[in-house]
Amino acid sequence: MTMTSSRPYMIRALYEWIVDNNCTPYLLVNAHATGVEVPQEHINKDGQIILNIAPASVAELNMLDDSVSFSARFGGVPRDLFIPCYAVLGIYARENGQGMVFEAEAEPPEPPKPPAPSGSDDSDAKRPSLRVVK
Repeated sequence: MTMTSSRPYMIRALYEWIVDNNCTPYLLVNAHATGVEVPQEHINKDGQIILNIAPASVAELNMLDDSVSFSARFGGVPRDLFIPCYAVLGIYARENGQGMVFEAEAEPPEPPKPPAPSGSDDSDAKRPSLRVVK
């Protein structure tokens, strides 16, 4: 029997545990994985980025079964970030390093797509049309 990845469940559980212990949760991300949307200017030489996901540091944090998304400020500029769960390499507390590092996980054939901003036009979607039939 094939089971779904435990990674999203572990990310959510460790996030809650870290926050409940008054620590700062950091997310270690493979910034070059397909579907990752993070500020490219903050990626380190290993192709990774460390993100502070403390409640006071982010807005609209969504931890779903296939992705983590939120808004954060980088140099005072608000940015929307999207991280597929397979790109999360670890989650840990800044203060003491406690948390978990994950083994590499294969990317799915078709990566999850970030949600479209509300009110935006989706050029790929078919629009209804009417035509006169005589």
